[in-house]
Amino acid sequence: MANVSPTRGDMSTHPDVSEMRARYERMLGGRDVALVDGPVFLLGLYCAVSPWILHYTASQPALVAHNLIIGIAIGLLALGFTAAPARMYGLSWAMCALGIWMIIAPWVVGDSPDAGVIVNNIVIGALALILGLMCAGTAAKSVPKR
Repeated sequence: MANVSPTRGDMSTHPDVSEMRARYERMLGGRDVALVDGPVFLLGLYCAVSPWILHYTASQPALVAHNLIIGIAIGLLALGFTAAPARMYGLSWAMCALGIWMIIAPWVVGDSPDAGVIVNNIVIGALALILGLMCAGTAAKSVPKR
């Protein structure tokens, strides 16, 4: 009987091995930000559930919906950073914009928010801004020079 099972060959003899290695290196080059993906996701998760953690669902209904939507958006950005880093790290600046928006949102969206709500949104916004700047800086650093 003939041996029809696939055998593992040596890739070093493949004609495109240098191109494949270069592509692999480029793909992994932007993964320095992989350490930021997890904290960005956790920040989005906290932002989404913070109205229930801090118990301002009754006093600030507009901020409840706002933080839920922004938290989901931050979480989706984090998932995008993980799933398709080469395409998504250009959106790191959107993370910075969301951070700035979170800082000013209690006064724009809220209705006379108390100090706890304000501090919560400022901390979330500052962390989003810092993490967005880290993502943007690393993405800019990992872009290949032409």
